[in-house]
Amino acid sequence: MSTPRVFIVRHGETEWSLNGRHTGSTDIPLTANGEKRVLATGKALVGNDRLIVPSKLAHIYVSPRRRAQRTLELLNLAYKDQLPWQAHGEPFCEGRKCEASIEVTEDIREWDYGDYEGITTPHIRELRKQQGLDPNWDIWRDGCPGGESPADISERLDRLIKEIREKWHAPVMSKQAAEGANGDVVIVAHGHILRAFAQRWARQALHNGPTFLLEAGGLGTLSYEHHSIDEPAILLGGAFIVDIPDIAQRDLPEG
Repeated sequence: MSTPRVFIVRHGETEWSLNGRHTGSTDIPLTANGEKRVLATGKALVGNDRLIVPSKLAHIYVSPRRRAQRTLELLNLAYKDQLPWQAHGEPFCEGRKCEASIEVTEDIREWDYGDYEGITTPHIRELRKQQGLDPNWDIWRDGCPGGESPADISERLDRLIKEIREKWHAPVMSKQAAEGANGDVVIVAHGHILRAFAQRWARQALHNGPTFLLEAGGLGTLSYEHHSIDEPAILLGGAFIVDIPDIAQRDLPEG
């Protein structure tokens, strides 16, 4: 049996992601270029012989923000009538056969930036300097005044990770699981919260600070080592799914 995975997808480009403004609760749309890039990602990475195989998905979690929901609409993963919200635009993709349920959850909304909502990191550091605070601001250590702390983020992400492992992954990885059982999960959300999710997935404290990045419209993969639920890991490189029996049959010489 294949080891189940979690695909983390950051929403596509917005005007604020372009200029580095922290976007938490502010609900702004994708740019036209952002939509095109997500659409290209869906066509390239979603399909029966691609990285994300719709028929192998067990569940899809989505942030409440429309920029994340619009990203799912463009990923070639679901039909319009599967969405638990009113579509934010024309789908632009046909969708793939996918029996996974789609759930909107606050647990994967973006970090609440509080007083730092809508401003850039250089602006935040200058503001802190004026306030007599350490200007060397680090969200992974300091959090956001008026918003969430690293402890707040860890609490809600750990709750979601626990649910994914117990509800979707453990049954597939058990010896009793039927071969071919679906266990992959997709999460469509935001930059900081998904980087934090990967950090907590690997059981690392947020104050250590993730040194990895996730570009707008980018996709990352998390899984397990040795097919063990007790050995969560970050999958640095994933291959497309290939039906080996079909390939073997196709490659046989004629006659």
